[in-house]
Amino acid sequence: MAGALDMDMQSLSLDSLWFDATLAALLHGVNSTLFAAVHRDGPVLRRLAGLFGFVALTVALSALAGRGWALGFLAASTAFVFYFHAVWLPNHGINGWTGEPRERFLSLTRRKNRA
Repeated sequence: MAGALDMDMQSLSLDSLWFDATLAALLHGVNSTLFAAVHRDGPVLRRLAGLFGFVALTVALSALAGRGWALGFLAASTAFVFYFHAVWLPNHGINGWTGEPRERFLSLTRRKNRA
């Protein structure tokens, strides 16, 4: 019984890849929630793929390059999201919280060849 308890405590450790995956999913969820009004368009599958890709990249970085690289990636990506919404969008005449005017936001952020 003690062996099983030790194994469970090890899986709950902060040194686990599960912790990195949870942290990545949490940050993605917070950013998605804060800026949901801006990024309300787009297929659900693309948004889910973004979540899984973000978590997978974070876990891969942690496993292959180390925890420092994974945490650096999380910090840099979060800083980019806040810069984009707090500085870049307002400098281009768009509200960073709501994405209004919507037409201007879409014209600046959509690729030209995407339907």
